[in-house]
Amino acid sequence: MDLIGTYLWWGVTHILPHGVDHVLFILALYFSSRHVRPLIWQITAFTAAHTLTLALAALGVIDLPSRLVETLIAVSIAYAAAENLFRTEPAPWRPALVFAFGLLHGLGFAGVLSSLGLPAGQTIPALLAFNVGVEIGQLAVLAAAFTLTVRFREKAWYRRFVVMPVSALIALTALYWAVERAFLTA
Repeated sequence: MDLIGTYLWWGVTHILPHGVDHVLFILALYFSSRHVRPLIWQITAFTAAHTLTLALAALGVIDLPSRLVETLIAVSIAYAAAENLFRTEPAPWRPALVFAFGLLHGLGFAGVLSSLGLPAGQTIPALLAFNVGVEIGQLAVLAAAFTLTVRFREKAWYRRFVVMPVSALIALTALYWAVERAFLTA
């Protein structure tokens, strides 16, 4: 496989199957609204932000401790999912919040990318391919969620029996990860 294909594949596999935390964040965004437009705004904000910090961190401009980044990523997942429990539609400012969360997630993606290494002289193509792979993985998660729920999203019981329990489970899982990453991981 060529360089672009390799980094593209690594980006996809960072989400599916290895990026359970990122999958849960995308699902928390998905379950925040029954409508497509708010979801598109959130995904766009998330993508723009994580692309920015992925590039800056991969190029050595930003460097934060991975324990802090990973803990805050878990907190962002918990918050996004918990907000679904209290709001039937995302607040108008949610894309800005998701953008901020995306900045953290980009640092997490950069941590993975740095462990893989970037080839000298081909940093930018490898970085772009990895990011496109991440996007493909995220779109696959959204497509799967949509496929599984499209027939039920407008039902009266959808929020009560799908959105609420799934969001609660995501929030609890992410809170566990936050504690684990902050205090239990060496």
